[in-house]
Amino acid sequence: MPLVLVLQRVLARRDIGSLLVTLAICLVAGALAGALVAFATPLYAAALVVGVAAALLMLRSPDFTLMVTVAVIYLLPFGTLPLNVGFSPTFLNLALGMLFLVWAARIATGRQGRWVSSPISAFVAIFALATVGAFAAGLGHAQLTATALRQFAEIPLGIMIFFAVLNLVRTRRQVQQLTTWLILGGALAGAIGIVLYFLPPATSTRLLSALGIFRYPSGPDVLRYIEDDPSLPQRAISTSVDPNVLGALMALTLGLATPHLFERRPFIPRLWLLAAAASAGVCLFLTYSRGSLAGLAVGVIAILSLIGRYRKALLALALVALLLLLLPQTQAYVAHFEQGVQGQDRATQMRFGEYKDALILIQRYPWLGVGFVDAPDIDLYVGVSNLYLMITEETGVIGLAAYLVTLALFYIITWIAWRHGRADPTLAPWIIGPAVSITAGLAGGVFDHTLFSFSHMLTLFWLIIGLGIVTAKLVEGAAEGARKVRDA
Repeated sequence: MPLVLVLQRVLARRDIGSLLVTLAICLVAGALAGALVAFATPLYAAALVVGVAAALLMLRSPDFTLMVTVAVIYLLPFGTLPLNVGFSPTFLNLALGMLFLVWAARIATGRQGRWVSSPISAFVAIFALATVGAFAAGLGHAQLTATALRQFAEIPLGIMIFFAVLNLVRTRRQVQQLTTWLILGGALAGAIGIVLYFLPPATSTRLLSALGIFRYPSGPDVLRYIEDDPSLPQRAISTSVDPNVLGALMALTLGLATPHLFERRPFIPRLWLLAAAASAGVCLFLTYSRGSLAGLAVGVIAILSLIGRYRKALLALALVALLLLLLPQTQAYVAHFEQGVQGQDRATQMRFGEYKDALILIQRYPWLGVGFVDAPDIDLYVGVSNLYLMITEETGVIGLAAYLVTLALFYIITWIAWRHGRADPTLAPWIIGPAVSITAGLAGGVFDHTLFSFSHMLTLFWLIIGLGIVTAKLVEGAAEGARKVRDA
């Protein structure tokens, strides 16, 4: 309809020049659309049109850009464009590129306002620089390729989303909005994982193989099972390819949502919040990811037990744990968990071997690690199912120290904000949620390297840290304002 009105106005003015220009634009647009359909498939043509429309919207709104980034992290984390420009960019590469482009444009045009920083900012930057230094040092024993460069670049870019969140998310409404997207993303990814789990294996395989157009794995081996043995229980993967990656994704989401579940008036209707948490929780269970489930339990218990108003909530969580232990439907999971604790299954035994090899590598290359390429010695390899050993392997003791100091400051800032915000109980879940989520991820990291080895999980981790720091600044600002009012 708007195009028709434009044509009517042009004709009403009887301006031949404007009419010719309008007709030329229409002809060129039509020719381009026809060529697109002729030389590409209709599916590619439609995808390009949708992509261009989304890109234009992202350029107009940093909030929309953040929403798209969250959607990619949860729903198409391994999606890659079906083209090659020296390397194949992923959807996450494009989303982060657009986010930083929008942020840079706002700074250039003066719409961004003052730069927002935090005591943690310098240490986040030091950690990002440590990864760059380790990568540069690692090139002394490995050849640089376009793929290796892209895969490494995802690491500092993922870390730098902390600064983007800190500067683009400034109000309580934006904090609530971003939290909603994260919980909704987890609920949708969980629902997809549950549906694919309970569909017939042939149907699930066919649906997941359809993602091959975005360079996802496809074929009969796309489904995952415990110890890769089809005679053992299947593991949920949703669109995350790996069940442990999906488990970590669900654990971070549930950690963020848990404090809101026990509020008298949650920020979204309680029924919807319970449904979202149930979706993520059931999916986490179906991944059989013992590390993620244990990490979530540690995060919830460690943080909520410190806050008096949430201690009663631990009774509800204890009831859930009791049901997991006693229900007949969960006994296979309980047995799998016990095998891991006792070190009886193959996956746990392999982890012990990885820990030993990782310590040998770290002893040989302690300060900057071996970078993000191959190990320099033929008898060593980079890879271990432990977040902290993985960081030390690739960035050395320097990188691990920067990482741990950054996280310690995150907890200190969160705790100070909690003490300042106790006068306003409505702020509690916004402060505590990111702390529970990050603690769940760090505890699960004892058994897995997901939060550093997969770019979308690393990006989500630092996004949630940024969200927690933004909330802390809002709390401190509100407390400062209340103090000035009292003094006046």
